[in-house]
Amino acid sequence: MTQRSPLKRIMCVEDDEDIRQIIEIALEQIGQFEVLLCENGNLAVEQVDSFEPDLILLDVMMPGMDGPDTLNAIRSQTHSTNTPVIFMTAKVQPAEIEQYIALGALDVIAKPFDPMTLPEQITAIWER
Repeated sequence: MTQRSPLKRIMCVEDDEDIRQIIEIALEQIGQFEVLLCENGNLAVEQVDSFEPDLILLDVMMPGMDGPDTLNAIRSQTHSTNTPVIFMTAKVQPAEIEQYIALGALDVIAKPFDPMTLPEQITAIWER
């Protein structure tokens, strides 16, 4: 199995401003990642190719374009067809998780999450 390159750039798509701020602090301060925050799916689709993230952290439930729709739109972008995605959601029943994995997500992180361990959690998902 080929080794992935180190995880450096993360795009976070989250409609809740408080959660965005928590994620930004956790990933930049604790995880030392370069982070681009997007407050909705449309913004993510517009900025994904120019930011070239190693990974996209994607909220499932957002007004307008939800997480699965955002993922489909990002997958249609030229440079972003294979960018790994981790969904974040409070809806973590096994059938829902299976559905998100079937859509192409690497994994699902349950909300609420622990900001202190979020970078470690993302890195563990990235490395397996």
